[in-house]
Amino acid sequence: MSETKNSYENLTYQKKSFYEIFADNEAMIESAYAYARDYMTYLDAAKTEREAVDASIALAEAQGYRPYRLGDKITAGDRLYYNNRGKNLFLIKAGTEDINNGIRIIAAHIDSPRLDLKPCPLYEDHGMGFFKTHYYGGVRKYQWVTVPLALHGVVILNDGTSVTVTVGEDDADPIFYINDLLPHLGRAQGEKPLNTAIAGEKLNVLIGSRPLSDAEKDGVKINVLKMLNDKYGITERDLTTAELCVVPALKARDVGFDRSMIAAYGHDDRVCAYPAMTALFECADTAHTDIIILADKEETGSDGATGMQCEVILDLIDCLADSLGGKSSVIRANSKCLSSDVTANFEPNFPEPFEIRNSSIINCGVSVAKYTGSGGKGGTNDATAEYASWVRNVLDNAGIVWQIAELGAVDAGGGGTVAKFLSKHNIDTIDIGVGVTAMHAPYELISKADLYEAHRAFCAFLRA
Repeated sequence: MSETKNSYENLTYQKKSFYEIFADNEAMIESAYAYARDYMTYLDAAKTEREAVDASIALAEAQGYRPYRLGDKITAGDRLYYNNRGKNLFLIKAGTEDINNGIRIIAAHIDSPRLDLKPCPLYEDHGMGFFKTHYYGGVRKYQWVTVPLALHGVVILNDGTSVTVTVGEDDADPIFYINDLLPHLGRAQGEKPLNTAIAGEKLNVLIGSRPLSDAEKDGVKINVLKMLNDKYGITERDLTTAELCVVPALKARDVGFDRSMIAAYGHDDRVCAYPAMTALFECADTAHTDIIILADKEETGSDGATGMQCEVILDLIDCLADSLGGKSSVIRANSKCLSSDVTANFEPNFPEPFEIRNSSIINCGVSVAKYTGSGGKGGTNDATAEYASWVRNVLDNAGIVWQIAELGAVDAGGGGTVAKFLSKHNIDTIDIGVGVTAMHAPYELISKADLYEAHRAFCAFLRA
């Protein structure tokens, strides 16, 4: 019987929970919980990509990282960061080994689904003032009504002054709100499919109802403009070129009697960005050259000067090659990359779009996806068997709790990551990240154990 049991365990692949594996190691579990507390602090400070860049730079500078400009000389041992337009960040640790051995790269993204203000957002209708919005990324629109919302962003005034706006996060701040119908009058709306019951043009954010006392018309709108002008110097013309977005006014919170999970806005993909950074800081003694990429625009296709399709990564590799005596093409061919993005946890209340044998299970560790895409692997990177096996051995040798996973059943949908934009530069790349429940919702859910195993997995990768 014992021989049969051993054969079964040696020959089969079984997912095991972090808590099962470390049942007799309370110190490991407490380490995961402690790590999660710092992550929650980061999340609350980083609800937009600009804020994530600022929060990440603060963490990096505390570790001795300093600003870098393209073309500056790099020497072995340097700890640098390249801030691309305030929305995309590269953390660079120049190693001591031959740069032609390649670079260890971990790429995550720091943008999340949200509601962006339209260029001409402000209007008044029947005594209520509203902002018009254009949703950013893949959202389920019905989830964004009647939840507390905050306004974040940057406005450039006519004289060139940059003004940062954050309203709704402090307990003393007002919040904002999107109206919905009461159930008594919502029968027709309730008969519509979820994806069409709330139209994009109905996601209008309520911002006021008190008119300016001496206004002849549009008193609510004028009153809002006056308050914006008094506090920030903003005019309506300034709003046409601003970057203002609406995000949930919700703090990261423990979930469950056991506090084993975290609910928050923006787990996708800061739940991978944060452990990528902390792994870099923890592995400062390695000989490799390392780059952590915190990219923008993943939720809309990775386009633009701050998205992963921007070729600034090639410029940085060229700079490393020039400074450290390498050749860019050789460096890229010998580099290894983790595309660190989230996947979907199996949802027992809604099992239909999942395929349980190949789904991410909560608490079973960080999830590795050999391929992503949709349908017939459309838009996938699909890592080679050789590289996938190398990563598997790195994780196994370090005792990492990890699992293999796909993003749902074959014909149920699908999604992509930044992996294909890195692998096209002849860099071996595979997807790995934390499973998320209710991904892209205003309030997503993750496991503290899975978060911690992502950090440990990234450490193992950087040390291998």
